[in-house]
Amino acid sequence: MISNILLGSNDIKKAEAFYNELLAIFGARQSINNDNAILWKSEDSSVGIAVCKPQNELVATNGNGSMVGLKADSKEMVIAVYEKAISLGGSCEGAPGERKPGVFAAYFRDLDNNKFGIFYVYS
Repeated sequence: MISNILLGSNDIKKAEAFYNELLAIFGARQSINNDNAILWKSEDSSVGIAVCKPQNELVATNGNGSMVGLKADSKEMVIAVYEKAISLGGSCEGAPGERKPGVFAAYFRDLDNNKFGIFYVYS
């Protein structure tokens, strides 16, 4: 149902460096890169994450109440993604931990203040 997630950025080069390292944890690589947008996809997923300059040439802003949820394969992956995001200049929105029985998660914001959650669901 979803083909990609598109996030606005005010600095495509900084976003590129951030997402190159962060999404490598998922095995994602750039599949499109032009002056206005960059798209990352992994081989095993048809859904990608992209950053772009807004078409209307206004400042990119994050959505209040919007969040991208990423699926992790383990608690260790949740921690690794969260720590990588923070080390690359992202900000903490909730350190890794148990959120409810069977759900281990963490939350962060990217360099343009877009919010992400990284989730590992287990029994």
